[in-house]
Amino acid sequence: SSPFWLKLRHRRETVGREHAGIRADPSRAMSGEGLRARGSAEGTAVEKQLSVIVPTYNETENIRPLCERLFKAVKDAGIQTELLFVDDESAGSEETEKIVKALEKEGHAVRIHCRKKSEGRGLSSAVLLGFDSAKYKVLLCMDADLQHEPESVPAVARPVMEGRAEFSVGSRHVAGGGLGFDWSVFRQVVSQGATMLAWPLAKSTDPMSGFFCVRKETLARGRSTVNPIGFKIGLEIMVRCKCKTVEDVGITFQERAAGESKLSAKQYKFYLMQLASLYWDKHMDLICLVVLLIFGFFILILTWAPHTDMLGKILR
Repeated sequence: SSPFWLKLRHRRETVGREHAGIRADPSRAMSGEGLRARGSAEGTAVEKQLSVIVPTYNETENIRPLCERLFKAVKDAGIQTELLFVDDESAGSEETEKIVKALEKEGHAVRIHCRKKSEGRGLSSAVLLGFDSAKYKVLLCMDADLQHEPESVPAVARPVMEGRAEFSVGSRHVAGGGLGFDWSVFRQVVSQGATMLAWPLAKSTDPMSGFFCVRKETLARGRSTVNPIGFKIGLEIMVRCKCKTVEDVGITFQERAAGESKLSAKQYKFYLMQLASLYWDKHMDLICLVVLLIFGFFILILTWAPHTDMLGKILR
């Protein structure tokens, strides 16, 4: 990132911590767990069970390494975990199912839902389907391409499992986070621009992240209003479910291990549509007030102008 972005990022983190009365813990930063929390979390019993949901579309080569690395990480952390793949029908679906079945026979707590085209398509709806099918109260979503490191799952889940936050995000933009590869300047500009557009909506430094954790009870607050279209399901849940406390955990965003990116110009269009809808949902009263004030101002001018020379002055 350029110095401008670094300064802007640092400023957002500092303001967020000061606003919440939170100071960064150096020991947590050294362990790779960056922090940014806002709001007040209610006391919740520590959970040791976790459902990990991974939406897939032609990700055959990544299934086994993701599963094996994940279960090693959660075993070391003492977290009982189930892994659920929600696979949209593709050329690799049959092979993906075979691999998951083999992993299940090897003793891993893993299962798969193979979704036909007639049942629906898209990452967000796949994640929601997985959340609805999950066994445990704490839900975590991550990508199948290994850009989200399975070893980071316990750290990303910890704020929610310990009751410190209603929503946690694996972020590139806090202490301990970053990129594990060189990103083109164009991709950096697009990513930073899209992130800035979402900042007024979300309490996270990385609101577009697909690596996040939430409780079922929190999701239930806005589940019926969540839009299943698009890629940014974490942002959607954060806003629609009115998450009071959000904590960012530093992660290293890695280069895709195998397969091809599903991001396209169509997804950028969906993102802008999603933002418009979220802004309306969160700031509807303010937007209506501004529109009414502007409308009232022009009505006042039109009714007053015929009796004065005000309209002429305004036009000049």
